[in-house]
Amino acid sequence: MRVCLASTSPARLMLLQQFGIRPLTVAPDVDEAAVIESVEAAEGRTLAPDEHVLLLARRKAAEVAARLADDIPDFDGIVIGGDSMFELDGQVLGKPHTAENAVARWRAMRGRTGVLHSGHAVVRLAPGVAPREAHAVAAASVTFADDVTDAEIDVYVASGEPLQVAGAFTVDSLGGAFITRVDGDPSTVVGMSVSTLRRLVRDLDVEWTTLWKTIDPSLASAEVVDVGVDDGPSL
Repeated sequence: MRVCLASTSPARLMLLQQFGIRPLTVAPDVDEAAVIESVEAAEGRTLAPDEHVLLLARRKAAEVAARLADDIPDFDGIVIGGDSMFELDGQVLGKPHTAENAVARWRAMRGRTGVLHSGHAVVRLAPGVAPREAHAVAAASVTFADDVTDAEIDVYVASGEPLQVAGAFTVDSLGGAFITRVDGDPSTVVGMSVSTLRRLVRDLDVEWTTLWKTIDPSLASAEVVDVGVDDGPSL
């Protein structure tokens, strides 16, 4: 059973490695902004955060699965796609990109609670069999400490960690010290809900435990990837 992660997110790769899986990783060729714009224009409305992340997760998994079916016809396994976004008071917060935006975010978020939405899609590929897909959204609420000082925010932002992560925070690295509570599967906030993945995999008639210690053949002689500092949820 092969496993392909349709993402280059270090956070998602790290999660799978922690749960005993070393997958092949493939970057999905999906123009996320164009996908969302097209669907919203066709439906005449703004997608809710859970719809947004699920749509992108499904598109990413489907795009990579289609390429694998063409490029590796004997691929027998699963393709995992994911997408995440953070919502605070109904406003969707993506990656801040700049220090100024990150500082403003943190000053607005301290002492408050937001929701991390994470979309998941799993495609089952097997030679000579039509692909099957299972998908779901997981959510976890995140509460930030109310006593985070301006000085702490400035130092955290200067570390560079929050600049390229949705919501401008991580829970399993430097930013974790400023988070007081997570309600929901904690791995959702890291990048994917592993409990949700387990359910989706089983919906496709694959036992989760068979994925333990899985090493994709393409990585059999390689060292485990050093993922470094987690990039957190990624749009």
